[in-house]
Amino acid sequence: MMGHTHAMTGAVAWLGLAPALAVLPLLNESSRFIETGIMVGALSPAEIIAGALVCAGAAMLPDLDHPSATIAQTFGPVTWLLSKAVSWLSGGHRGATHSLVFAVAMGFGAHWLAGAYPIGRDIMVVLLIGLALRAIGIGIPGNKLGSAMVNIGLTAGLYVVFMSMGVGYAWLGLAVAIGCLIHVVGDCMTERGCPVLWPMAYKFMLPWKIGIKTGKKFEQKILAPILSVAILGLLYWRLAY
Repeated sequence: MMGHTHAMTGAVAWLGLAPALAVLPLLNESSRFIETGIMVGALSPAEIIAGALVCAGAAMLPDLDHPSATIAQTFGPVTWLLSKAVSWLSGGHRGATHSLVFAVAMGFGAHWLAGAYPIGRDIMVVLLIGLALRAIGIGIPGNKLGSAMVNIGLTAGLYVVFMSMGVGYAWLGLAVAIGCLIHVVGDCMTERGCPVLWPMAYKFMLPWKIGIKTGKKFEQKILAPILSVAILGLLYWRLAY
């Protein structure tokens, strides 16, 4: 699947799962006390939106194994060189990074970073938000420098807003893991499949993969609009009720 499709499925996954995930002990930082003093899990509206952006950005991470992918082009030579290294280490595109092992490792790594190194956590959050905005196409058509400036400005602005609203990041590891996992699920719906149980080489393909070809009409003309509507609908539902 294409970058914007992965990003949108990441946002949909987070918005759909956030209320259920909020009650997990792992997210105690985001819990609120009610009058009785009982701890009840609840993500604030700002945390729901921040999580959707982070999860959307994380849904791009498995494609670090592809030097031509959106994520490899996002931050110029730095991400391109990183992508080349990841591609070599993971065995090429749709190798180790497209597996459960990678999703779990990235999730635990992000959770550890969130608790141990706040500066590293903040850098990761900013990068994932910027990646999400790039993936969904926010920028100036035909103007790479202008698009980069718009991305940087929006990313910085969003992060400042989230910080001012007291957003906690106990959920960061879950958002990253879900984003990586939903990427793998999406690619399992295509004609090439993914080595979900890497290091086993067998590539899994979901039964409804037929007709879903990367970058073709179904993905761009049908799936993308459906995902856009789903994001808007879930946002309204989560923030209004």
